[in-house]
Amino acid sequence: MDAIADHPDAALSLARALIDTALLPLLLFDGDLKVVRASPAFCQTFDLASTAVVGRDLAGLGAGEWNLPAVRQLLVDASVSGVEIAGCETDLVRMGRPPRRLVLNACNVIPAAGPLGRILLTVHDVTEARRIESLNIALLLEKDELLRERDILLLEMQHRIANSLQIIASVLMLKARAVSSEESRQHLRDAHDRVLSVAAVQQHLQSRLGVVEVGAYLVKLCESLGASMITQGRDLALVVEADPATVSSHEAVSLGLIVTELVINALKHAFPEGGAGRIVVGYALGADGVPDQGWTLSVTDDGVGRPPAGAPTRIGLGTSVIEALAQQLDAVVIHTDAGPGARVAVTCAGTPAV
Repeated sequence: MDAIADHPDAALSLARALIDTALLPLLLFDGDLKVVRASPAFCQTFDLASTAVVGRDLAGLGAGEWNLPAVRQLLVDASVSGVEIAGCETDLVRMGRPPRRLVLNACNVIPAAGPLGRILLTVHDVTEARRIESLNIALLLEKDELLRERDILLLEMQHRIANSLQIIASVLMLKARAVSSEESRQHLRDAHDRVLSVAAVQQHLQSRLGVVEVGAYLVKLCESLGASMITQGRDLALVVEADPATVSSHEAVSLGLIVTELVINALKHAFPEGGAGRIVVGYALGADGVPDQGWTLSVTDDGVGRPPAGAPTRIGLGTSVIEALAQQLDAVVIHTDAGPGARVAVTCAGTPAV
């Protein structure tokens, strides 16, 4: 810049060439803040003839709309400091036209007072950019409001579902007490248990959308099952042993239903006559501790164990439900002896595909 300032004619020629070929709106002022040259882009953008711009000061441009204190101060600061001054943003308001948002920068090309000085003013029209920014902000606010309304509606729906499930369970139990057929009574009780199973899972997924932490979810689920199904004074422990892992809420529903079915089954059959014991709900990842390497969900009790080989067995509704849910998870169900007790494991060789 100093080298150019030592050769005013060269500096002026360079400034004129830059202005005449620039694609941005540019104005070149002298030290008295009068326009000595305007770029074609400036005249075209703001609908002003070159003859109506050159020789004018800010107050004489157009209908006076350029006579803005912020722009004048920008030019004065550049003239006094001799360096580039940036950051002036203002609105240009013209009669009969929408306002335009402008960002202006000023640079003292030839530091000198009076007609010999040269100050370059660049004008960036950011009207559309600011409009898009405002639109994006409005859309984000609208999105937040829609998400808030969705959460309220979802919570209301979940409360209604929970209440409906409780009503259905109560009706089924009343019917079971009323029927005279033991077989019908057993079917109704099984249906009652299925409804409670869904209700327990639904209750613990109310506030979880997206990703669910397996351990915490199973602990709360088992706490609920224990509180509702282990009678007071009965010496039964229901514990959870889970590796750190997360699953989708969809996967968590299937895992929760499987656990509920297996726990209900263990409570009903593993400890006859109110015997004491322990039920362990486990969730273990593959050998490398990575979900993609597989996982195993298991329920193990130390009760009476599996029926002896050759004993007649009945495939109940719960067994069918577990098999169907395991299929959804691309998993297999494996029954083994626990010595004492029994173990049912649902094992997946890779990531659950729900």
